[in-house]
Parts: sequence; structure tokens; C-alpha cells
Amino acid sequence: MTAQLAAASSPPTASPPRAVPGRPAEPGRLRAWATRAPLLPALVFMIVVTQLPFVATLVISFFDWYALDPDAREFAGLSNYASVLSDPDLRASVITTALLTVTVVLVSLVLGLALALLLDRTFRGRGVVRTMLIAPFLVVPIAAALLWKHALYNPEYGLLNGSLTWLGSLVGVDRPAQPDWISEMPLVAVEASLVWQWTPFMMLILLAGLQSRPLEMIEAARLDGAGTWQIFRYLTLPHLRRYLELGALLGSIYIVQHFDAVFTLTAGSLDTANLPYTIYHTFYKAHEYGLASAAGVLVVIGSIVIATFALRVVSSLFSEEVSRS
Repeated sequence: MTAQLAAASSPPTASPPRAVPGRPAEPGRLRAWATRAPLLPALVFMIVVTQLPFVATLVISFFDWYALDPDAREFAGLSNYASVLSDPDLRASVITTALLTVTVVLVSLVLGLALALLLDRTFRGRGVVRTMLIAPFLVVPIAAALLWKHALYNPEYGLLNGSLTWLGSLVGVDRPAQPDWISEMPLVAVEASLVWQWTPFMMLILLAGLQSRPLEMIEAARLDGAGTWQIFRYLTLPHLRRYLELGALLGSIYIVQHFDAVFTLTAGSLDTANLPYTIYHTFYKAHEYGLASAAGVLVVIGSIVIATFALRVVSSLFSEEVSRS
């Protein structure tokens, strides 16, 4: 009876206030908008610079648009995409792009792993060596391509042929072979310049992976009698799997869209034209805006697919780090 009287005399529990039209926003919501407001200019800039041109490209891809006869343009539907997928030159550029991407990514990963294993050791001058190895990745791509074309590949005064002449003089050969590297091995020349530039990137990713290894497991394996190769095969390599996948995916995203080395070294000749160069040639040389836009849209879709896998790998890496901590 006392409990019933106490319950009857106690005031009713206040319910949370409901949102009333015209009432000012709550302080928490205002604080959230205040923290997001500084990001709005960057968001607007990104939309203007990236999304609006892509929407314009998407619209143009549905038109038969020849630049030298702009009055004759008309809606073509999906015919430009059908032409892109059935064009033998574009199919050849797809094969070249795939071959270029796979070769550069695999070679860069192997060399980057070797350099990361060397830099994971402690030795005098490691900081200087690391800085020198990172330097190629910091060079502007067009400048790197010009460096390889004139300073290394030139058949008359290039460093490669100069080294062959010097080696020939050491072994007693008066006139050693002086190959024209770009003309005789064009795709290899493009791949070598890209490997030189992208190996430091792979090295940095794999070096970060090596420095995040659990040292207790390695020390326990050494105490159990495991050798260097066994530790690398059964502990280090499985630990680096995610980092290898991340490097491969990020490298693929860039090299699929790479234009500078192909344009500078070979100008797309000698079966080195990849998809970006073919799109450039279709747009600026053939003046077929609709076909070039359709090809560009397909390249963007392929890049988005690769980027999606890259984001999943990055999120899995973060989740692993959080679970360990």
C-alpha cells in the first residue's frame, strides 16, 4: 500500500523533447555542422574538378561527335561503346595495358621486397640510403621519362651505351654493340622506366609491413632452430600478404592510367600504345570525341573496380591493426 501511494505521489517521468517545427537545432547538431563546415569548400572543389567533367564525358560518350564537323553530331546511344569494344586498335591497347601493368607491378614488388629486406637491417648510413632509394618516386613522371629517354637510352651519348663502351674497352673490344634501346625493345624500355619509378613505392609499403611484424614470434622461431629462409617463408611472407596485395592494387590503379612514359619515349608507336594513349590519340588526333569519351568511361569503370579491391584491402589492414592493439 505504501509503495502504491509513493508511486502515485511521484511526478511522472519526463519524456525526451520532440522536434518541433521552427525550433532551433540542438547544440549537438550545430556542433556537427560546425566541424563539417570547413570541409565544404574542398568538397565543392572536388565535385567541380572531378565529377562535373566526368558527367560531361559520360554525356558526350552517347553522341556521334566529330570535332571537325560539329554541326553533324547526333545521339548515338551505346554505339560508341560497341565500337570501342570491337575496335582492333583498342583491343590491342587493352592487351598492351595489361602486359605493361602486370610486368611493372610484379617486377616492382620483387625489387621493392628485396630492398625492404635490406633496409630492415641496422647499418651505418641507413637513413641516407633510404632517402636515395625513395628519390625516384618523387621525380615528376614526365621528367623521369625525359631522363630515361635522353640520359640513358640515347644511342649516341646515353649512359647505357657509354657503359657498354667502357666495358668493351676493359675486355679489349674496340667497338661494342651500341643498340638503340627504344627502337629495338620499346615495351621493355617503357617498363624499365616505370619499374625504376615505382620500386621505391613498393619498398615503402613492404618496409612498413616488415616493421610491424611481431618480433616475439620471430625470436621464438629462432630459439626453435628455424633458419632465415624458414622464417621468411612461414612467418614474414604470410605477414606481408596484405601489404603485397595493397602495393599491387595501388600500383595497378596508377599504371593502368599511365600516359607520360608512353607518350615521351615512344609516342605510342612500336606496339606500345596503352589505353590512355589510345584515348588521347582518338581525342586529339582523330577528333572523335564520342569514341574517346566512351573509351575513357570504360577506363574509369575499370579503375573503380580495382580501387574497390584496394579499399577492401586497406580496411582489412586497419581492422587487423585495431584487433592487435
